[in-house]
Amino acid sequence: MFKKIMVPVDLAHLDVIEPSLKIVADQAKHYDAEVCYVGITATTPGSVARTPEEYTEKLEAFAQERAKVHGQPVSTHTIVSPDPIADLDDDLIEAIDKVGADLVIMPTHPPKHLDAIIPSHGGKVATHTKASVFLVRPGAGE
Repeated sequence: MFKKIMVPVDLAHLDVIEPSLKIVADQAKHYDAEVCYVGITATTPGSVARTPEEYTEKLEAFAQERAKVHGQPVSTHTIVSPDPIADLDDDLIEAIDKVGADLVIMPTHPPKHLDAIIPSHGGKVATHTKASVFLVRPGAGE
């Protein structure tokens, strides 16, 4: 059913996204799908890498480690943005088409009243793409 799963990752907060990574591994095996790990970095030095090139190397190393977990082919896509926080939703939506993903699996937070004013990233991505979007709540699978 799914051939390519896109997974937005934050290399600075891997512990937070671990529940979604477990689901990615399960779904990749189940559908015999490629997993594309997508990371967004700034044009300026950050906590993960000093340059976009260094960030890309770290994202690729992360993807290769995850491939050992699920055994499926992996790829990476680095998005370089002058303002990753402000551009996150639009960059992810654009990346879905660029990488050819038909499923996106991403972590999300529990629903809050503030979501009516400021929608979640996953909600915006889901309403602006043809790909299926699987949102993983904190503590999923525990």
